[in-house]
Amino acid sequence: MRPTTALLPVVLATALGGLVLPEPALAVAGPALTVDTTAARHQISPYIYGMNFADEALARDLRLPVHRYGGNATTRYNFRADTTNRAADWYFENIPNDNPSPEDLPAGSETDRFVQQNKATGAATVMTMPMLGWIAKDRSRACGFSVAKYGPQESTDPWAPDCGNGKKPDGSLVTGNDPADTSIAVGPEYAIDFVNHLKGQFGAAADGGVQFYNLDNEPDLWHSTHRDVRPTGLGYDELRDRTYEYAAAIKAADPGAKTLGPVGWGLNSIFYSGLDQDTCSRTGCWSNPPDKAAHGGQDLGPWYLDRMREYEQQHGTRILDYFDVHLYPQQSGVLGDAAGDATTQALRLRSTRQLWDPTYVDESWINQPVRYIPRLRELVDQHYPGTKIAMTEYNWGGYGSLNGALAQADVLGIFGREGLDLATLWTAPAADQPVANAFRIYRNYDGKGGAFGETSVRATSADQGRLAVYAAERSADKALTVVVVNKTGEDLTSQVALTGASASTAQVYRYSGADLAGVVREADQPVTAGGLTTTFPANSITHLVLPRGTAPGDTQAPTVPGKPTTGTITSDSIALAWTPSTDDTAVTGYDVHRVDASGTVKVGTATGTTYTVTGLTPDTPYTFVVTARDAAGNVSAASPGLTVRTAPTAPTGGCTAAYTANSWPGGFTASVTIKNTGTTAIDGWKLAFHFPTAGQKVGQGWSATWKQSGTSVTADSMSWNGKLAPGASTSIGFNGTWTGTNPAPTAFTLNGQRCG
Repeated sequence: MRPTTALLPVVLATALGGLVLPEPALAVAGPALTVDTTAARHQISPYIYGMNFADEALARDLRLPVHRYGGNATTRYNFRADTTNRAADWYFENIPNDNPSPEDLPAGSETDRFVQQNKATGAATVMTMPMLGWIAKDRSRACGFSVAKYGPQESTDPWAPDCGNGKKPDGSLVTGNDPADTSIAVGPEYAIDFVNHLKGQFGAAADGGVQFYNLDNEPDLWHSTHRDVRPTGLGYDELRDRTYEYAAAIKAADPGAKTLGPVGWGLNSIFYSGLDQDTCSRTGCWSNPPDKAAHGGQDLGPWYLDRMREYEQQHGTRILDYFDVHLYPQQSGVLGDAAGDATTQALRLRSTRQLWDPTYVDESWINQPVRYIPRLRELVDQHYPGTKIAMTEYNWGGYGSLNGALAQADVLGIFGREGLDLATLWTAPAADQPVANAFRIYRNYDGKGGAFGETSVRATSADQGRLAVYAAERSADKALTVVVVNKTGEDLTSQVALTGASASTAQVYRYSGADLAGVVREADQPVTAGGLTTTFPANSITHLVLPRGTAPGDTQAPTVPGKPTTGTITSDSIALAWTPSTDDTAVTGYDVHRVDASGTVKVGTATGTTYTVTGLTPDTPYTFVVTARDAAGNVSAASPGLTVRTAPTAPTGGCTAAYTANSWPGGFTASVTIKNTGTTAIDGWKLAFHFPTAGQKVGQGWSATWKQSGTSVTADSMSWNGKLAPGASTSIGFNGTWTGTNPAPTAFTLNGQRCG
């Protein structure tokens, strides 16, 4: 509630007749904001400011850093015919792209023009690689569910009435259609062909060509979006095998390209396979999904990451660079194009908390804390360290409203603070929509390329739900940049306390209801040694820029600390020590950074001159540097680097075989996880065991060649999982039948050696 103030009349003795005006009411006291440039410093990936399908003018205006060619239609894209199938989005139709010179194809295809635009505007490309196994068959229009061929349907394309939606008039599904009506079967050779074409047109990834490849689009929904060619859900094992085949093909064709997978549709993609989502949506089996049960009850996300790590251990090649899962808010009305009523607008602004807040219970069918970005980070750190995290589709709705812009500005701030590595908005706004101005606040607030900083620093609000605050230091001029989002309908006056920053003034750039046409430069605000106090208008996004060195103060960086040396080294940790900066009395702390091919990442801070880095991979080289910082926020240059290898995992025996089974009357699904616990690599293996009863039979198996004679069972390795480095593991399985009882085998051998 606004505080009440006395209205002091001011009598204007003018020729207008003594008009009496009240003094304006004071703004409401807002939550305190604090910014500390010496704390929580980490790099913000420029790739968090990406989009899908932005026009060239907007891409130039925003200096768009990454641009994605994605969506359901790209799953069956045929680059040689320049044709997509629009899937369930539009009547399962093949629709050729507009092309001025189809006779020149595949040169000049839509994807060629997409990459050309990106090279012209400086954006990196995320290209979707079809992995479904079907692509549009040619350049002619075609229907997945022809009315003439399959009968009357619930709905048809008003411009192509023979193309139905695949549902009979009573709503039941049309089944038994022919995939060849629209599509042709392809395999990993298509990926090689597509990558080689793009390399021929634009060079390899390392030379400025296509840098990123999505491993298709939302494969866990193929049974719905592409059910004309794929009516059943995609299971754990098939997702793994397709990823192995197609990702390896991409890496073979262009080793410098980065891959993103599994590109699931949302939170459920972390928990369930497409097979389970398909089955349980029809039968209600969510408490015990059969595909998950067949894989030891492990959620799909961690299982997938384990398999990708396993592949690298076996083959020495990383085929997954980014763990990519989409996110669309499930709260009612939030995702809509319209802003919605006041309740929906408030919900939209609250719902951004699902990205990070462990106390926020998602106000939808999810009904639990989501913590999306920390959740993704924890999964990769635990199951495949070194993998980055991405969200190549998200959308908070309300593009044409100030409310949508507020939410988008909040989301971009969260992405940077929480350390997301790549994000692309689905889809790009129009240049004159408010959501575009939320991006301008971070990417081009002054129309001259002025941008939010690249090094995130600690910024906190006493009430994030009213005033959200994000801060970063800009590398080019060391300016401190601060974005404040007022999510309320009241003007809020708050103190912004500063640590480690010195400036006499703050430049103010603002987007608000006062001028929806664009970001406005407002009057500078004075800054004192402790910070500033200013008013943030209702429903506004404010960007404060504090130029470095505009006030007397310490601007001298500490001297460089000494090169790190090692102490205790284990399989997952390295103890480091270094000599202090020579002006150590002014130093408030040291930051330890890991350096690799993708850049420099801060791994920890210390007030002294020692630090132990943990969570490392056994028998792996790492390079570390150290920087010093002082109370004014000055940071030294990096120390000389130290490269050191973690210890190998201590041998504990030759092998282990962990058997799990999910049983029902007369049938069961079993899986065996084989691990090499020895000190030498295994190149080709045969697993053997005996069933305890004669009634237990192996049926269909996967990831091995299964054979049974009496009660004796053997499983021979496949070409892709036969190599097991020390510490590596692989999972295999089968469906079986039983009579009488179904006890687990107790004795396993691998290549004749008993497994513990």
